[in-house]
Amino acid sequence: MTAVEADSGRLKGEADEPGWEVDPDDEWGVAVIATVGRQLKLRREAVGMRAAEFGTAVGYGEDMVYKIEGGKRIPRQDYLVRADEVLGAGGLIAAAWEDVKRVRYPKKVRELAKLEGQAVEIGVYECNSVHGLLQTPEHARALFEAAQPPYSPDDVERMVAARMARQSVFRRDPAPSVHYVLEEAVLRRRVGGTMLWRQQLERLLEVGRLRNVTFQIMPTETDAHPGVDGKIELLKFPDGTAVGRSDGAFSGRPTSDPKQLRILELRYGTIRAQALSPRESLAFIEQVLGET
Repeated sequence: MTAVEADSGRLKGEADEPGWEVDPDDEWGVAVIATVGRQLKLRREAVGMRAAEFGTAVGYGEDMVYKIEGGKRIPRQDYLVRADEVLGAGGLIAAAWEDVKRVRYPKKVRELAKLEGQAVEIGVYECNSVHGLLQTPEHARALFEAAQPPYSPDDVERMVAARMARQSVFRRDPAPSVHYVLEEAVLRRRVGGTMLWRQQLERLLEVGRLRNVTFQIMPTETDAHPGVDGKIELLKFPDGTAVGRSDGAFSGRPTSDPKQLRILELRYGTIRAQALSPRESLAFIEQVLGET
């Protein structure tokens, strides 16, 4: 099936595919999308097709064709596949997706996803919200939509897609060892309403039962602990190196300094020792879920 909507025959435009603009501050992303767009335009012109004619053939509006060819919009995979067929490119245009998919998400998210994708061990303490790797799409969207100043609808959809893509870390083989500690208050905040909140709790249970994941809850009625200053993240890599950061240490900046990492590991280890055990934590989430 082409990108033309089967029920109406309407050609797709920006309203149908939000969140695919090129970040002007992402030099590598801009270069990749500009190159792909230029190749598409050259091949279209080489076969003598006008933009409007080509757009109809691939199922997109003429304006979208011009924006993709001008490097202003990131093409989706189905666009490249259909363009390859229409232009008889023998798979060369479709193959461009391997480059495009690496830059379709914001630069900062790509850098974080790269680190998570390389890590053999991930440790996270969260006190304010469900960690991104644990969020459902609906939960993530509700958080982005609550931001002030508000994000545009395009930006919201792009960031939701990027956050969901990061969750591929759970499907890696071999899978990394992942440890989570969440504050009880995070479980009590009904982000997006009761139905979406229940779906998020069920997602936590699903992830918490994975063999490579250790999930713990820090009860609200507990003594002070080293995490009261904010979030802690620790990522360890196959070569023995590591990177970590904490809202309450080193100005919140990522660090790979061994002395600073030992401080973060000490704090994180203390937090884990004070939290409920993994078995107790899953039972606690089930209890909260049953309260609705």
